[in-house]
Amino acid sequence: MKQTGEAFIEELKVYTPNNINNLFSENVRYIIPLYQRAFSWEDKEINQLMEDIDGIADDTDSSYCLGSLIVYKLDDEYEVIDGQQRLTTLFLVLKYLLDWKNCEYLTFAYRPTSDNTLDTIGAQDNLLKEKDEGIIKGWDIISEYFKKHDKEKFKEKLSKVKIYRIKVPPHTDLNRYFEIMNTRGEQLEQQDILKAHLMDCLNDNEKDIFALIWDACVNMNGYIQMHFTPEYRASIFGETWTEKPKNEYNKFIRAESGEEKKKILDIINFDSIQKLQEANNYGEDDDGSQRFRSIIEAPYFLMHVLKVFLNQEIKSHGDTKRLLDDKKLFETFEAVIKKYYNGQKRVFSLKFINYLLTCRYLFDKYIIKRETSGTDEEGVWSLKCLCSSGQQSKKKAYYKNTCFANLWEREKTYDERHKQILMLQACLRVSYTSPKIMHWITELLIWLYNNNNNIVDVGTFLEKYIAKAVYQDYFNNNSNLSDEDYLKAEAFNAGVDTPHIVFNYLDYLLWNKYKKAEENYKNFTFEYRNSVEHWYPQHPSEGTFESWSPKDGLDYFGNLCLVQRRTNSKFSNLSPESKKGSFGDTIKNGSLKLRIMSNETITNADWKENAYKKHGREMLEILRENVVRLISNNDN
Repeated sequence: MKQTGEAFIEELKVYTPNNINNLFSENVRYIIPLYQRAFSWEDKEINQLMEDIDGIADDTDSSYCLGSLIVYKLDDEYEVIDGQQRLTTLFLVLKYLLDWKNCEYLTFAYRPTSDNTLDTIGAQDNLLKEKDEGIIKGWDIISEYFKKHDKEKFKEKLSKVKIYRIKVPPHTDLNRYFEIMNTRGEQLEQQDILKAHLMDCLNDNEKDIFALIWDACVNMNGYIQMHFTPEYRASIFGETWTEKPKNEYNKFIRAESGEEKKKILDIINFDSIQKLQEANNYGEDDDGSQRFRSIIEAPYFLMHVLKVFLNQEIKSHGDTKRLLDDKKLFETFEAVIKKYYNGQKRVFSLKFINYLLTCRYLFDKYIIKRETSGTDEEGVWSLKCLCSSGQQSKKKAYYKNTCFANLWEREKTYDERHKQILMLQACLRVSYTSPKIMHWITELLIWLYNNNNNIVDVGTFLEKYIAKAVYQDYFNNNSNLSDEDYLKAEAFNAGVDTPHIVFNYLDYLLWNKYKKAEENYKNFTFEYRNSVEHWYPQHPSEGTFESWSPKDGLDYFGNLCLVQRRTNSKFSNLSPESKKGSFGDTIKNGSLKLRIMSNETITNADWKENAYKKHGREMLEILRENVVRLISNNDN
């Protein structure tokens, strides 16, 4: 974290009593320059910041990163280049909580009205004729917030909040810097801070290489090849733009002779946005950045790649159940460098950038995206690879289904194998909706990294992964139960606590088994069905039909299905017969288990007495048969 003897990235506490490393301390003064706009945050932005802080868990000892502050240091003063809205808000919050009497920590250059407002705000004798209305409004929002929230508890939460203060080096063109920041239109993200940190130990040519690859890889939409210029595409991915990267980057990027020494502008490299725009010389449609959307964002992708890196370099990637916390991106990388590389950041950075590019190539080619077309904003599941056509300067990109099997394989055709793998990944995506628990992406990337020459078996890998999850989370030691014992098994009477992966994997198995024989199964697709529904309702409308106790079978797997939340509210407390009669179209497009339940419903009484048992046993047997088969043959 050192550059020419001085840290250019500092990790500061927002507030801890008597801590000199606080954002605001005795020897620190921030100046908001005249070229910055006045304070303008309103209810939405201020309340969001307050709620983010208030949402920190009471029982956690870890810190919470609130973002970054870009400054230019002049003696004991810091000219604020970016982040002044957040900084001013934090100042007002602390002034309110700690009853600061003046604005010695923060001042607005050549704006006496703003300074005077900061000085006197909150005082009963505030008789100023001219006031900064933006600051007054911000103060009122904060005051209103603390009428409903505990101030002392909020101060405790503040002690866990940190912010990164990034100092630009001397002689930086501040006007140009601010113009770039303002054009960008947003705060530095954690990946920007991490990028600067990993680059500050590299030489100029290495920085060029690192920045170019990093910026392309963290632009998650579209395909990685299209985030480089045509020249670089051919150098990295071969003349057809389809080859796996060879990690020989110094052959296609050379430092300009006599180039001025790199400053933090180059390290953070906002100019790379322009480079990426120049690289996209075929327009948005051919680029695919609008057409193809990633299922995860950049911070999570970086954490997945770090786990791949650790698996390959250290032969471990840690606890697979540990949450992927995007708020701890910087700390996670720092811990790895310290633990495994003795702080030798340059060695780590040069190795990691290779993994980053390779993993992004594998991610784009072998992991599903959402594909939109025309006015369809929601899109469909897509598993395609980028190809090219044409010659030299006229070469263009096009996209086709990723190939997972050769055309002469008798077991499955090319299209069948492709569809199978797409459905397995969609099953996982809709089951684990939070990016913090998408561990399957880590495991799949590791597998792809090690099996790129035998990619045909990826379907088997995915199905074994899902089967293991269903076994551990649901079947466990009940996998060999006889039919008579199904109703006694506590796991199978879990009701709304039944893991979603169980329902979705069953739907996959039903689709895979019957898609050729059942016409209405062919068009089944996985959607975000995130609500477990009782087919026979848990709370029947009073007096309309007989209620059913959980101990008598209400929560049994045979009476449960997965539906979209809006469907759950519509179904409400209707009986099975009423649901079947009133929501035919919803059921027709719903999960396959739901469709079967509807088909098997004759009367409410028959469902409650007999049909639910038969249905449950049949569905559990399908699950059990496949889970036991895959677990017993699991050699991965």
